[in-house]
Amino acid sequence: MQNRKAISPNSLTGRLLRFLHHGDRPWQGLLIIISVLVIILMLAIGELLWTRSAGARSAFGWSFLAPTANPNWDPVNDHFQAWPFLYGTLETSLFAILFALPIGIGIAIFLAELCPPWLRTPLTWMVELLAAIPSVVYGLWGIFVFLPKVVAPVGVFLGDTLGQIPVLGSLFAGPIPASGSSRLAASLILTIMIIPTIAAVSRDVFLAIPNSQREAAKALGATEWETIWQVLIPFGRSGILGAVILGLGRALGETMAVTMVIGNSIQGGASLLLPGYSMASIIANEFAEAVSQLHTDALIEIGLILFIITLLLNILARFLVWQVTRQTPQEAR
Repeated sequence: MQNRKAISPNSLTGRLLRFLHHGDRPWQGLLIIISVLVIILMLAIGELLWTRSAGARSAFGWSFLAPTANPNWDPVNDHFQAWPFLYGTLETSLFAILFALPIGIGIAIFLAELCPPWLRTPLTWMVELLAAIPSVVYGLWGIFVFLPKVVAPVGVFLGDTLGQIPVLGSLFAGPIPASGSSRLAASLILTIMIIPTIAAVSRDVFLAIPNSQREAAKALGATEWETIWQVLIPFGRSGILGAVILGLGRALGETMAVTMVIGNSIQGGASLLLPGYSMASIIANEFAEAVSQLHTDALIEIGLILFIITLLLNILARFLVWQVTRQTPQEAR
C-alpha cells in the first residue's frame, strides 16, 4: 500500500498502470495491430504475385485470359493461355456448390431441428470429422474407390441421358474416361469436402435462431416443415449465405484432391465428363518443373488470378451478407 501511494499519478509509471488497469484498451490495441498485420500480409501477397507475374502480363496481356476453342499451353515454345484452367476451376467449383448446398442444408436442418438428442452429438462429431480429413486422403480414396465405383457409372449415365439433350449436350458430352478422371470427379470430390463446412456453419445458424420464432410459427398453426421453410431459413439466410461462401472459397482453392482426380488434361472441351485442369492443380503440377522464366511467370499470374477471384468473392459475400442482414429485421417484424 505504501508503494502504491508513493507512485505519482502523473508519472510515466502511474499512467502505464492506469492504462493497464483498463483491460479494454490493451485488448483494443492488440486487435488493431493484428488487423493491420492481416491487411499488410494480404497486400504483400498481392504485390508479390503482381511483381513476379510482370513478364507474363507484358508478353500476353489480356489474351492470357481470352476464351478460346483451341487452348495453347506450350512450355517448350513459351505459349501460354490460362482460359482452360480458369474454366475448369469455375466449372468444378460451381457444380460442387450446386451439389453440396441442398445436402449441407438438409444435414444442418436435421441436426438442429429433427435429430433425436441421443444421436445429435455423434452425428455432429462425424460431420466435423469429415472436414478434418486431409485432402490428399480424399484424393487417394477417390482414385481407388470413388472414381471406378461411382463417378464412371454416373458419367456414363449422364452422357447417355442428359448428353442427348441439345441444350445440355455440350456440358455432358462423353464418353467419360474408363478411369473416371474428369471434371465431374473433381466436382463430386469437392462436394464431399465442402458439405461438412456448409452443414456445420448452417447448423450453428439454426441453433442461434431464438425459440420464440419457432413457437410463434407453430402457435399460428404452421407445421414443422412450414416452420423450417418459411421461418427458420429466411431468418438465418445471412448465416447460410456465409456458409455457402466459405464452401465455395474452399472449392476454388482446393489443390491436392482435385489434382489427383481431375485428369490434368488441357485438351478437354467444355464437357463436365472430360478430363481438365484447375488453376490450383496446374500450379501444383508444373511450378517446381517450370522450363523457363516465362513459364514460371505464367504460373504466378494464374496464382494472381486465383487470388483476385477469391478476394472479389469475399467482397461480394460481405456485401450480400450486409444486404440480407439489413433486410432481416424488417421481415422479422
